[in-house]
Amino acid sequence: MLKRRKNNLSLGEALSEFISENKLQQGMDKVDARLAWENLMGNGVANYTTGVELQGSTLYVSLSSSVLREELSLGKSKIIKMLNDELGKELIRKIILR
Repeated sequence: MLKRRKNNLSLGEALSEFISENKLQQGMDKVDARLAWENLMGNGVANYTTGVELQGSTLYVSLSSSVLREELSLGKSKIIKMLNDELGKELIRKIILR
């Protein structure tokens, strides 16, 4: 149990502190990566996406369309840059499309 502090924290600071003390950042990164994929790729790609999973610095994306998988594979470096910009940190270094 944490000790009560006399100074006031904002809600954002309190959540950040809770996440870091309980070592939840890796799980939060996984959720953030999945949401960033959905936001950046839009409904067209999201409809063909069956799974998005972040393991380490590699993002695994499962797609139900082989044509879409081939099209996206041509722009992997651009997608990685866009996702990292959306996340605000260099979290993803490699994308594997399945």
